[in-house]
Amino acid sequence: MALTRSFKKTVAERAQRDPAFAQALLDEAATLFLNGEPEAARVILRDLVNATVGFEELSRETTKPSKSLHRMLSANGNPSMDNLATIFTVIRAKLGVNIQVHAVHKA
Repeated sequence: MALTRSFKKTVAERAQRDPAFAQALLDEAATLFLNGEPEAARVILRDLVNATVGFEELSRETTKPSKSLHRMLSANGNPSMDNLATIFTVIRAKLGVNIQVHAVHKA
């Protein structure tokens, strides 16, 4: 039986070496939150934190315990909007990107 790579490890390694991919993950997490899919958004955001700033650094930047941040970004987490905004701010700074929202009007 052939060994397969861990999906999370593959995502993390690509996000570390490919800034455009990391930015796309951040964009996808934001889009999912805004479109009412918070569980998927939290999972993507957790993977992005692991690949970029790490939970210990995120803990220092947000002044929130690392364990609390892990819980917030689990599939069943329930972070406040303030906590999410802070997490996005830290990741955006790490990646050096801004997020812009564009409305799409449906006919």
